[in-house]
Amino acid sequence: MRLLQDEAAARLGEAREGFSRAALSAVYGPASLAAADRGDYRTLLARCGDDRLGVWARLFVVGVPVPAEAAAKAFAPLGLDEALACGLLVADGDAVTAGWGAQFDGDRLLFSDQLPNTTGGRSREHVLGIGGASKLLLDLASNGAASHDGRSVLDLGTGCGVQALALAARGASVTATDLSGRAIAFAALNARVNGLELELLQGDLLAPVAGRRFDLVVANPPFVVGTPGGGWTYRDGGRAADGIAAELAAAATGLLRPDGTMLFLANWLHVRGRDWSERVADWFPDEGARVWALEREVLDPLDYVRTWQRDSGESHDAEQAAAWLDWFDAEDVEGVGFGFVAVRGVDGASEVVCEEVRHAVETPWSARVGEWFAVRENGLEPEALWGSRLRVADGTVLQQTAQVGGEGWDVDRQWLQQSDGMRYAEAVDPLIVAFMGACNGEADVRLQVQLLADTYGAEPAMLFAQLYPVIRRLVERGFLRLA
Repeated sequence: MRLLQDEAAARLGEAREGFSRAALSAVYGPASLAAADRGDYRTLLARCGDDRLGVWARLFVVGVPVPAEAAAKAFAPLGLDEALACGLLVADGDAVTAGWGAQFDGDRLLFSDQLPNTTGGRSREHVLGIGGASKLLLDLASNGAASHDGRSVLDLGTGCGVQALALAARGASVTATDLSGRAIAFAALNARVNGLELELLQGDLLAPVAGRRFDLVVANPPFVVGTPGGGWTYRDGGRAADGIAAELAAAATGLLRPDGTMLFLANWLHVRGRDWSERVADWFPDEGARVWALEREVLDPLDYVRTWQRDSGESHDAEQAAAWLDWFDAEDVEGVGFGFVAVRGVDGASEVVCEEVRHAVETPWSARVGEWFAVRENGLEPEALWGSRLRVADGTVLQQTAQVGGEGWDVDRQWLQQSDGMRYAEAVDPLIVAFMGACNGEADVRLQVQLLADTYGAEPAMLFAQLYPVIRRLVERGFLRLA
């Protein structure tokens, strides 16, 4: 299926030249654009004329009709009849309105079915634009403006091509798949309009790339849990419960080249009587994977159902909500978590770390993921740390609370706080505070422990055995750095 043939798509790309955020800001003013980003279109609408930029802005930023004659000029060399035939524009008397959504990702313009998260009354083959989930995955995978030259990338569930095009623009060789033929058609159109190359394959999840391996795999799959009756292709994965995330996890090591990375978004169940992290950890093979699964939020079943019914414009469907909630009750589901999973291929036994991070974190997330893997690649076993030199990481502060006692202030709590990066907080005792006070990167851990042992009258080996789990955790969490 094609929305526009390649030659016509190229002419659409030519027509949209000059329609960019930079142009909108330069012509209409940054304040107008900032207001439009918040949904206040008054100033922008008042300044838009019938020139090419004005027509594109009124159609795809503001979302109002424009005269058909002005649209014909603004879309040349693509014919107005072609734009109407493919659904890009919709006739409205002597005017036309936008039939598709169009959003900016940097210098790229991506077309999709309509504005994000407005699926009500539309085909269940709806193709989303750039939404909150895709922005999170972009943040995870982009590594800023870093080049991806020569890297092979797989984008599973590409949709309109958000991830695939961003990575192709950085020099990667990208294969993108989707179950939806309409999604593949939008991705092909967007690649042509933006002058980028993609290998596009239609099929269910892993099937189109069976037997192939990649340097990077990214996926924003249809992860919504337990929707009755299967529904929206972009959202409902066709697997039981959170099975689509489990399927990706199980396949990760087989998809990755040596030292490759997989990043995917997921929902997972919180089942009564079992920790969610145990369920997620069980998804991965025993060998070959180092995994960081991060939960960013959790919703109770009612809030979860309401959220996704609003997304699909089905808030009025009380029977669907009842069936959905009954399913959660039958499965003993207390909540549904949302987060991401980062996997790195390794030799040897798998390591799976699951944690809840609900607080604000310094972005880009790609830097946080890179740091997490880098720390673990240095070797943190007791023998390695015993001979290492550590320093307190920049941005680490010690905070205390104290109460007035009989002899003055009595410190009753001490914790470390990061001002950047993951912004973790970690409770510590006086022994660790004393240890960290000498971590300046000059003395090795062996000497520091021996000095502490002399001070406290302890045996060095036994003291290190006590301190080691805490020191390792502080290194893993970025409070201490290997010098």
